[in-house]
Amino acid sequence: MSFKSDIKSLILASLQDGPKHGYLIAKTIKVTSQSVLKIGESAIYPALQELEEAGSIQSEWEPQEGRPPRKVYKITPEGIEEFEQHKIAWNKFSGAVNSVLNAGSSNEVSHV
Repeated sequence: MSFKSDIKSLILASLQDGPKHGYLIAKTIKVTSQSVLKIGESAIYPALQELEEAGSIQSEWEPQEGRPPRKVYKITPEGIEEFEQHKIAWNKFSGAVNSVLNAGSSNEVSHV
Protein backbone atom coordinates (compact mmCIF):
# COMPACT_ATOMS: atom_id res chain seq x y z
CA MET A 1 0.00 0.00 0.00
CA SER A 2 1.55 3.29 -1.07
CA PHE A 3 0.44 6.73 0.07
CA LYS A 4 3.55 8.70 -0.83
CA SER A 5 1.74 11.02 -3.21
CA ASP A 6 -1.98 10.38 -2.95
CA ILE A 7 -2.94 13.73 -4.42
CA LYS A 8 -6.38 12.51 -5.41
CA SER A 9 -7.34 11.84 -1.79
CA LEU A 10 -6.12 15.28 -0.78
CA ILE A 11 -8.17 16.87 -3.56
CA LEU A 12 -11.29 14.94 -2.56
CA ALA A 13 -10.74 15.95 1.07
CA SER A 14 -10.44 19.61 0.12
CA LEU A 15 -13.74 19.43 -1.78
CA GLN A 16 -15.67 18.06 1.22
CA ASP A 17 -16.75 21.54 2.27
CA GLY A 18 -17.84 22.77 -1.16
CA PRO A 19 -16.81 23.49 -4.75
CA LYS A 20 -13.43 25.07 -5.46
CA HIS A 21 -11.26 26.03 -8.42
CA GLY A 22 -7.84 24.42 -8.86
CA TYR A 23 -5.78 27.15 -7.21
CA LEU A 24 -8.07 27.22 -4.17
CA ILE A 25 -7.86 23.42 -3.87
CA ALA A 26 -4.05 23.64 -3.79
CA LYS A 27 -4.19 26.53 -1.31
CA THR A 28 -6.63 24.65 0.95
CA ILE A 29 -4.30 21.64 1.05
CA LYS A 30 -1.31 23.86 1.81
CA VAL A 31 -3.07 25.85 4.56
CA THR A 32 -4.75 22.83 6.15
CA SER A 33 -1.43 20.96 6.26
CA GLN A 34 0.30 24.01 7.76
CA SER A 35 2.43 24.34 4.60
CA VAL A 36 3.79 20.79 4.87
CA LEU A 37 1.98 19.71 1.70
CA LYS A 38 2.35 21.90 -1.38
CA ILE A 39 0.87 20.79 -4.68
CA GLY A 40 1.81 22.63 -7.84
CA GLU A 41 -0.20 23.11 -11.03
CA SER A 42 1.79 20.41 -12.81
CA ALA A 43 0.44 17.83 -10.35
CA ILE A 44 -3.01 19.11 -9.43
CA TYR A 45 -4.55 19.59 -12.87
CA PRO A 46 -3.73 16.10 -14.20
CA ALA A 47 -5.15 14.63 -10.96
CA LEU A 48 -8.30 16.74 -11.32
CA GLN A 49 -8.72 15.48 -14.88
CA GLU A 50 -8.32 11.86 -13.76
CA LEU A 51 -10.83 12.33 -10.94
CA GLU A 52 -13.30 13.91 -13.34
CA GLU A 53 -12.88 11.12 -15.89
CA ALA A 54 -13.48 8.58 -13.11
CA GLY A 55 -16.69 10.35 -12.05
CA SER A 56 -15.35 11.30 -8.61
CA ILE A 57 -15.71 15.03 -9.28
CA GLN A 58 -17.63 17.25 -11.69
CA SER A 59 -16.62 20.60 -13.08
CA GLU A 60 -18.41 23.62 -14.47
CA TRP A 61 -17.32 26.97 -15.73
CA GLU A 62 -18.02 29.79 -13.31
CA PRO A 63 -18.32 33.28 -14.81
CA GLN A 64 -16.32 36.09 -13.24
CA GLU A 65 -17.05 39.75 -13.70
CA GLY A 66 -14.38 41.42 -15.83
CA ARG A 67 -12.30 38.22 -15.99
CA PRO A 68 -12.40 34.97 -17.93
CA PRO A 69 -14.55 32.19 -16.46
CA ARG A 70 -12.82 29.66 -14.23
CA LYS A 71 -13.36 25.95 -13.87
CA VAL A 72 -14.82 24.95 -10.50
CA TYR A 73 -14.83 21.37 -9.21
CA LYS A 74 -17.25 19.65 -6.86
CA ILE A 75 -17.22 16.17 -5.39
CA THR A 76 -19.81 13.63 -6.56
CA PRO A 77 -21.48 10.92 -4.45
CA GLU A 78 -19.00 8.46 -6.03
CA GLY A 79 -16.17 10.76 -4.99
CA ILE A 80 -17.44 10.89 -1.42
CA GLU A 81 -17.46 7.08 -1.30
CA GLU A 82 -13.96 6.94 -2.84
CA PHE A 83 -12.72 9.47 -0.29
CA GLU A 84 -14.19 7.49 2.62
CA GLN A 85 -12.45 4.32 1.37
CA HIS A 86 -9.13 6.20 1.02
CA LYS A 87 -9.56 7.62 4.53
CA ILE A 88 -10.17 4.17 6.03
CA ALA A 89 -7.12 2.75 4.23
CA TRP A 90 -4.95 5.72 5.27
CA ASN A 91 -5.98 5.49 8.92
CA LYS A 92 -5.18 1.76 8.95
CA PHE A 93 -1.83 2.35 7.22
CA SER A 94 -0.77 5.32 9.36
CA GLY A 95 -1.85 3.52 12.54
CA ALA A 96 0.33 0.55 11.61
CA VAL A 97 3.30 2.81 10.86
CA ASN A 98 2.81 4.65 14.17
CA SER A 99 2.69 1.32 16.01
CA VAL A 100 6.03 0.29 14.53
CA LEU A 101 7.68 3.69 15.02
CA ASN A 102 6.50 4.01 18.61
CA ALA A 103 7.15 0.40 19.66
CA GLY A 104 10.68 1.17 20.83
CA SER A 105 13.01 -1.47 22.14
CA SER A 106 10.74 -2.41 25.06
CA ASN A 107 8.60 -4.68 22.91
CA GLU A 108 10.10 -8.05 22.27
CA VAL A 109 9.43 -9.82 19.03
CA SER A 110 9.59 -13.57 19.24
CA HIS A 111 11.52 -15.32 16.55
CA VAL A 112 9.59 -18.11 14.92
